[in-house]
Amino acid sequence: MDQFITFGLVGLSTAAIYAIISSGLVVTYTTTGVFNFAHGATGMMAAFVYWQLTIGWGLPVWLALPVVVVVLAPLFGLLVEFLMRPVQGLGDAEKLVMTIALLSGLIAIARWIWNPMKARSLPAFFAGIEPLRIGGATISWHQALTMMLAVAVALGLRILLFDTRTGVEMRATVDDRSLVGLTGASPVRANRVAWICGTVLAALGGVLIAPMVSLDATQLSLLIVSAYAAAIFGRLVSLPMTFVGAIVVGCTEAYLAGFLPQNDYLPGLRLAAPALLLLLALLIFPHRRLRGRERNLTRVPVPTARGTVVFAGVIVAFGLVLATVLGEGDLITYGRIFAFGVIALSLVPLVGYAGQLSLAQLGMAGIGAMVCANVGAQGQWWAIPVAMLVAGVLGALVALPALRLSGVYLALGTAAIAVVLDRWIFPMAPIRIFGYEFTMFDQGSVDLTGPRVLGHQIDTPAELTVFSAVCLAAATIAVAALRRGRIGRRLIALRDSETAYATFGGSLLYMKAYVFGISAAIAGLGGALYGMQLRSVAPEQFNFVAGLGIFLIAVVGGLGVVGNGLFTGTMLAGPLNAVVALWPATQNLVQILPATAGLSYASGAMDDGVVPLLRRRLRDVVRNSPRGATATTPEAEIPVEWWGLQRPWDPRDEEVLDRAIAARG
Repeated sequence: MDQFITFGLVGLSTAAIYAIISSGLVVTYTTTGVFNFAHGATGMMAAFVYWQLTIGWGLPVWLALPVVVVVLAPLFGLLVEFLMRPVQGLGDAEKLVMTIALLSGLIAIARWIWNPMKARSLPAFFAGIEPLRIGGATISWHQALTMMLAVAVALGLRILLFDTRTGVEMRATVDDRSLVGLTGASPVRANRVAWICGTVLAALGGVLIAPMVSLDATQLSLLIVSAYAAAIFGRLVSLPMTFVGAIVVGCTEAYLAGFLPQNDYLPGLRLAAPALLLLLALLIFPHRRLRGRERNLTRVPVPTARGTVVFAGVIVAFGLVLATVLGEGDLITYGRIFAFGVIALSLVPLVGYAGQLSLAQLGMAGIGAMVCANVGAQGQWWAIPVAMLVAGVLGALVALPALRLSGVYLALGTAAIAVVLDRWIFPMAPIRIFGYEFTMFDQGSVDLTGPRVLGHQIDTPAELTVFSAVCLAAATIAVAALRRGRIGRRLIALRDSETAYATFGGSLLYMKAYVFGISAAIAGLGGALYGMQLRSVAPEQFNFVAGLGIFLIAVVGGLGVVGNGLFTGTMLAGPLNAVVALWPATQNLVQILPATAGLSYASGAMDDGVVPLLRRRLRDVVRNSPRGATATTPEAEIPVEWWGLQRPWDPRDEEVLDRAIAARG
């Protein structure tokens, strides 16, 4: 019984920290409409800064703590509010990209400033004082402090929201921002107060939880998953229910740590428990309607058959050029362009066509690599389609929870799935299925070899590069054909309005299962190619944080165009690696570039993506050339001002131009 009480007290102290962090998340969301994925990274930065002030520079605790929580955290909150202001009136996708970019950027900055190879730790508050005793259990003063602070935060938020003018403005802003402005109140001021409260609570939670774990940028940032689960218990609205959710999550973690049986399969369950609780809370609790626009109605172009084939040929030619001019060492680095391209291409039908936000694509790629390593150890060619099939089936299963989720809730659900994969499934010990021993990542890494095709083993870096380029070209043609066909039109209809699609007889379950399965199968192909190129891969290469960079670059490229695959792969494995190779000192700076690009895109600086922008610029160059102006094609009969000679080309003219060309064709 004493042991049960002891673990209960540990769980309550941890729950108090989760309550502090999640309450800041709820206050921010209910006031601004922005679900801050970077909330945990804010607490992580506060913990590192507090370590630097106290351990690194020797400042006393009584001075360092107010500097972090009272000075630096509010200033950072004002900075985040300034960054988020351009996307305040945009849809959930833009807000999501902005906060994910901020999460990725803060992790990269922390790793740049504080070397991740050096171990760091923080002492608990009042560590030298005799702990309190409750019956046969003991509780440290640090744990008691966290509980008292959680109660103080609850009372403080209650007073702020219900007994102050600012709190009334914040609650009114939730209902109608424009109406609040008409009454003389300031929605901008309410937003600033909400962001300041959110960052202060995140910073306080980060400082409190840091002594309980190692100071690792990724680990501290992902502790927010527990706070996400607590916030979902409160449906992102109710602070009392959020505190109840924090107690459930904290006590579950503590009791799993104390009473979970020790074997090769269950320890990872304790690490993945917050993500599982988050997923269950998303599925069980009803959610209020998402604020803002829930759909991204950007026009998705229909690729032409001839253009797609030509582009596929360019991909293969690019692979041949790389295989010819680069040595084996460079091909291992730059040959990954095509594997990353396939993984990024998997986001096009799922996010670009169907509008289903997913942060688990790199996890699906890890499944593809894992299956291919198990069934294709001798280079069997059929290991690749088997890997795609398994990844596709598991991806289709993700569509089941997707039926209840949309927007930021779906992004949270897929993020939880990604965390479960890299914390529990991938490190799991080998299991036996139908008499065959199936190793996950063999609790370390798995080796992959190239396939044997027509009696020839594809095993050199040059051959694998060309093979990967061919696979990316084939996947590009397949995704373009999907968009041009009947299924593609249904996916666009699903993206525009799920309600209207179901009203006209469409099956949401079938279509979501189809697109999630196809997308996961493509990602599984990319994971298998990635593993073959590197010869050996570990689960860390497919974790949730590693997938954020691919997601951000893919979003910047433009998720509605098939050329996004080559663009993303080239950006990730091309210039970024080349810059580091030429100037090794820029390695940390390069890690921040995807986050910077994501922030620029979400703020509206890049419109619908880089690839469509480059396509329009190239088309303008061709149309403005003398040869293009005198051509005897139907396009030459279009009035000259439509070519951009009399005024700048407007993307809205594209539909008019397409109709005119079709009428004359």
